[in-house]
Amino acid sequence: MSAPPTTPIPTIDTDPFVLEVLADPLRFQHELREAGPVVLLDTYGVYAMARYDQVHAALTDWQSFQSAAGVGLSNFRYEKPWRPPSLLLEADPPHHDSPRAVLSTILGPRALRRLREDWIADAERLVDEVLDRAVEFDAVAELAQAFPLRVFPDAVGIPVPGRENLLPYGNHVFNAFGPTNSLVEAGASRVPGLSAWINAQCQRDVLSDNGFGAQIWAASDRGDITAEQAPLVVRSLLTAGVDTTVNGLAAVLYAFASHPDQWQRVRENPALARTAFDEAVRWESPVQTFFRTATRDVEIGGTTIGDGQKILMFLGAANRDPRRWDRPDEFDLARDPSGHVGFGMGIHQCVGQHVARLESEALLTALANRVETIEFTAPARRRLNNTLRSWESLPIRVTPVRRMSVDGSASPSGDTVQSCREHMRLFE
Repeated sequence: MSAPPTTPIPTIDTDPFVLEVLADPLRFQHELREAGPVVLLDTYGVYAMARYDQVHAALTDWQSFQSAAGVGLSNFRYEKPWRPPSLLLEADPPHHDSPRAVLSTILGPRALRRLREDWIADAERLVDEVLDRAVEFDAVAELAQAFPLRVFPDAVGIPVPGRENLLPYGNHVFNAFGPTNSLVEAGASRVPGLSAWINAQCQRDVLSDNGFGAQIWAASDRGDITAEQAPLVVRSLLTAGVDTTVNGLAAVLYAFASHPDQWQRVRENPALARTAFDEAVRWESPVQTFFRTATRDVEIGGTTIGDGQKILMFLGAANRDPRRWDRPDEFDLARDPSGHVGFGMGIHQCVGQHVARLESEALLTALANRVETIEFTAPARRRLNNTLRSWESLPIRVTPVRRMSVDGSASPSGDTVQSCREHMRLFE
């Protein structure tokens, strides 16, 4: 009896890293999903997955789809990385285990409770400062970037001078996961200086005595990780802890400016801030793609992927897969977004996601108490990146909440600080 005929793997010759696709990837992602569970990207000779089930399966099966060969297009089996690989993103057990365990403890929900009150108060101050200056402003610069750059570097314990280097360094790192295109080349001249600054911030004598960085070095003193690993773990925080949160916050602010009815739902029930952030991460997927490498000949979606072959997982496409989500292209706070792969999945799931959620809850709750409406004053502009769904500008106009003053006149104000903190206790 003859063997059944094999079905050829679908092949797509569109380059997912051309600027036109990066600017508006939704049509291409739809094409990928509809082509099949596994597709060959002819431009790079790599496999791609865009459906939720296959992306989820690859993310959770680290034994078959390794990260240690790099989560970008470069294959570390054959190519030298441009920097020492990340102990979190670009390592697998057993090398991944100890650094992950240390950070999971330092950044876990219980440990973050000590920061909650300070971050709530800082979000309130920031929103008040912005509203005192103007009701029309760029939400990326004034909110999405400003808040993480206020609270997160302080929490890590790095000095204030030079913090403007964090975003361009992270932008380059995420660009470098793709091919060496114009986006990578545009930032190449700054890489030596940015890398030197980042590496300097990871040293014990530069960090404050009570931040995340000091706790990482203390873990090396206990023998939980080595002294050689400690600065690399701090670097992982500085690399992935800012850009992804900035773009997550920008995504949720973009969602509210384009969906005013959903903003009103959060104003009426600030406990929805947590759902709103995760729904925005699902809907916009700040991290759009990551690569894995097959550790053996492995079958997935009816296709055998050979040992050593690169696989590009489209997290953004999986998060809009209609096989998994009803009305996937809608931003809807009635949805349960849990299960999205915007933070990854499995042992490499984003270890800082609780930090990002706390930052978002603090900022959105402060806004909900102070702002009635959010609307665009001009089209939003993207910042193109090979990996990130990023924003250059979100020009908005807000209507501040008004309350009656002692003399009976209306004046712009938010709820009281105590009211905001009562809302935030819902998340503890």
